[in-house]
Amino acid sequence: MKVLEFHDSRDEDYLRLSFEGVFDSQAALESELAPWFHALEEYADGWMPDVTEGKRQRKYARPALWKALEEARDGNSTTLGLYRTRWPALDMTLLLWMPPRPPRLDVWLKVKPLSFFAESERCRNLVELVRAWASRYPVTYARAHSADDAELAGSPRFGRDEKTSRKDGFDKIYGVFWLNVFGPKLVESVGRERMLSTPAHRVEELPNGCVLLVTRPTAADFASDEARMAQARAHAHLRPDLDFDTLLRALRERSAMLAPVEPRFHPDVAPLLLRVVDRTASHARQRRIAELNAWQPPEPEEWRPSDCALPADVDDPERTLERYGDLAEHLVALLHTEVPSVFEETPESLTDVDFYFWREDFPKSRLRENIEAHAVPAIGAYLGEVLVRNLGGRWIPRQKLEEAQVLVGHRVWFPFVRARHYMASCQALLDFSLTRLYRAAERHRG
Repeated sequence: MKVLEFHDSRDEDYLRLSFEGVFDSQAALESELAPWFHALEEYADGWMPDVTEGKRQRKYARPALWKALEEARDGNSTTLGLYRTRWPALDMTLLLWMPPRPPRLDVWLKVKPLSFFAESERCRNLVELVRAWASRYPVTYARAHSADDAELAGSPRFGRDEKTSRKDGFDKIYGVFWLNVFGPKLVESVGRERMLSTPAHRVEELPNGCVLLVTRPTAADFASDEARMAQARAHAHLRPDLDFDTLLRALRERSAMLAPVEPRFHPDVAPLLLRVVDRTASHARQRRIAELNAWQPPEPEEWRPSDCALPADVDDPERTLERYGDLAEHLVALLHTEVPSVFEETPESLTDVDFYFWREDFPKSRLRENIEAHAVPAIGAYLGEVLVRNLGGRWIPRQKLEEAQVLVGHRVWFPFVRARHYMASCQALLDFSLTRLYRAAERHRG
C-alpha cells in the first residue's frame, strides 16, 4: 500500500475540517466509536480512506481500526491516522483524550484539492457526515472551509489570532465559514432564536443543542461574490456589533488575494521563478506571482568588453585550468544527490542549482566562513565551466580567483565575482542567479 503523500505534491488549496467534540469514555471503545465510523463509511463521498495507521499501516477495515487504536494508545490518549492510496489525497486524524483528562474526540480532516468539493451532492454528503458526528458527539465547535482562506482569516482553528483564542476561548463567534457547528455555549451567547434565524443555505438545530450552519451549497466557490455576501450576512447577523460592509470588504479583499494571477516573468529566469512559485504556500502564491511579475532581475554587471580583459598572469595556465575544474567538481560532489543534472554542466543544470540553493536558504543556513571558503569558489568555477562548454568560452586564468575571466564573444565574464554576489543572501540567489548571467552571455556571444 502506497499512501498518497498529502504534502508531497504541489501545494494547493484543500478542504480542511476541524471537529472538537466529546465522547463517553466509560463505554466500550468499539461501541462508542462504531457510529463515528458508520457515518464516515456512509457519507465519505469519493474520499473514503482505504488505509488506517496506528503504529503501522493496514488496509481499512473495522478490525484493523480497533487494532490501530489499541496499539497507538499512549497513556491518556490514542491517535488514528486515515489515508488514501488514490486521488483525491486525504490526511485525517482521530484523536481521543482519555481520563484523567476530560474525554474529548478531536478530528482533523484534509482533502485535496478543494475543487473536489465543487459538486453540491458531494458537499451535501459532507454536511450530513458532520451532522451525524455532531449529533452523536456534542461539539464545542466545528467548521469546514478552504484551507487557504482560513489561513488568510487568521488562526486556522478560530478565524482569529492565537493570542486572542487562548485568552477568550469560545466566548464569541469570530468567524463564519462554509460549514459551522456551534456548541450550546456559543448558541446561548448569541441567543438560540437569533442563531436559528441566521440567513444561510442551511441552519439546523441538533438534538443536543448544537446548531449546524452552512452558508452555501458548495465549498469550492467560497471566493465568489455570492459566497462572500452570504458569509458576511451570516456573520453580521450572529454578531450585530459588527458592520456588514466592513465584514464584506475584508472578505472581498481575501478573495482578491487568492484570485489567479498570470505569470509574466522575465524570460531569462522564468523556469526558475515558476519553481519558486510552486514552493510558495498556496494561500500566498498569487501574491508571490504578482511580486515576481513586477520584479526584474538586475542586468549582470560581472563583465568587461573583451578589449579590456585582464591578461593571464599565471606561470602554468594548464595547471590553473585543472584547478578550476577541480573546484567545479567540488560543487558536483556537494550537489549530485539533490541535483543529479549537475553532472551535465548545461544551462538547465544552472537553473537546478539556483533552485536548490534558494530552496535550502543556503546563504542563511550555512556558516558564512564555509560559504566564502568553499561554496563561492566551487560555484564560480562551475559557472565558468558551463560557459566554456556550452558557449565556446575560454578561460583567462588569473592568480586571484575573483579576477579569473571567461571570454565569450566580445565580452569577458567574471564567474567568481558573480558567485560572491550570488551567495550574499537568499534574495541575491534570485537577483544574481547563475541562469541569468548565462542567458546574458548567450545573447552577447555573437
